[in-house]
Amino acid sequence: MSSPRELDDKLLFAINSLSRHTGWLHGVAEAYATYGVVLFGVLLAAGLLHARTHDSRTLAAAGWSGIATFVALGLNQPISHVFHEARPYVTHPHLLLLVAPSADFSFPSDHTVLAGAVAAGLFVVSHRLGLVAASAAVVMAFTRVYVAAHYPWDVVAGLLFGATVTALGWLVLGRLLIAVTAWLRRQRGLRAGFAPIEAPAAVRTPVESPA
Repeated sequence: MSSPRELDDKLLFAINSLSRHTGWLHGVAEAYATYGVVLFGVLLAAGLLHARTHDSRTLAAAGWSGIATFVALGLNQPISHVFHEARPYVTHPHLLLLVAPSADFSFPSDHTVLAGAVAAGLFVVSHRLGLVAASAAVVMAFTRVYVAAHYPWDVVAGLLFGATVTALGWLVLGRLLIAVTAWLRRQRGLRAGFAPIEAPAAVRTPVESPA
């Protein structure tokens, strides 16, 4: 029976073999694996724009999505130093590497920690944005392995860790964040840009009295 490390290696080698036979995909995969984090910044901005005229819960969730992403990345740094895992191209020099080597450790992947945190937060803001972010996160995870920057377990752990930080933080701090958001948006400087849209009052139809 194969150990988890052997299964991880087999999957890594299978994806790396795929990359050797799909040269047409190299440019796109390399660009997304390296700069795809920008997309998640755009999605966070879209979440904030979507939430600014919705209820305070939605706006608080949009703000927490961005904060939680930085919290998750900050927590990931000491964790990666604890595991001290070498990059796959260091352990397996024969791999086809499509990106510049990095001095950082491999486990968990910073890129997928960010992706998982953003996706989990945006699900609270908007299910559509959450689905877009989750799809983008899965693609990010695949491309990080495709370019040989990470093992498969590195990216899976990154997604799970990022999403867990966001979800747990919202469960613990959600009520406080909603209350603070509701108070902030009543302040004069923020009221104009972050006031919720009022529901239109129902129009009464006059009832004719019987003749």
